[in-house]
Amino acid sequence: QVQLVESGGGLVQPGGSLRLSCAASGSIFNINAMSWFRQAPGKERELVATISSSGSTDYAGSVKGRFTISRDNAKNTVYLQMNSLKPEDTAVYYCNMILGTLMTKTPRAYWGQGTQVTVSS
Repeated sequence: QVQLVESGGGLVQPGGSLRLSCAASGSIFNINAMSWFRQAPGKERELVATISSSGSTDYAGSVKGRFTISRDNAKNTVYLQMNSLKPEDTAVYYCNMILGTLMTKTPRAYWGQGTQVTVSS
């Protein structure tokens, strides 16, 4: 079994910073793309940032220049550094990884449990 565990969420003032982490554990063969999604109440889940196996990154326009996604392949971990946070960044943030297990090696999507990020004075 594969499990993704997120950490780093919390309450922060506008202009502040947070760093989210998501670590995958289990019988992992390889991990392709790693991504962060977020979902605010009453809103659709949106892609915030993604990083490919080659290290290429892509960001939603609303976070470009403020957020940075990175990965540590040895630790099966993806990070999201969030700077200059705005109230509109408030949402539940979900980690997503496309990975294959040691047994099947067939890539599929796995999700973290979600972590709340609240930006407020």
